Amino acid sequence: GVANSGLGVGTYGETKTGSSLKDLDISTVDGANKALTAIDNALKQIDENRSTLGAVQNRFSSTLNTLSTNAENLTAARSRIQDADFASETATLSKNQILQQAGTAMLAQANQLSQGVLSLLR
Repeated sequence: GVANSGLGVGTYGETKTGSSLKDLDISTVDGANKALTAIDNALKQIDENRSTLGAVQNRFSSTLNTLSTNAENLTAARSRIQDADFASETATLSKNQILQQAGTAMLAQANQLSQGVLSLLR
């Protein structure tokens, strides 16, 4: 999550000593210089955070693309497995139908043979 990634929400405009912009007095030259330094620090911090957030966004995009590719690959693999099972079942059905037809043909021949033997005996 955000806590684990090192991302956090900070206070912008803090000087290196920890004071914020609201504590600065720009009525003096020294105060104005401190305010400019604080503003520069805040801008640097904003730029760093924007850079970090951009990198996180790129990681999210990359992860999303990877997950999308994985989902497509899994769907294709599942389809191949289902198609393979269907082909196997179709082959088994055909084999059983051929065996049944062969059995029926053999039974018909056996009946004809017995009829032939009976006709010879008469």
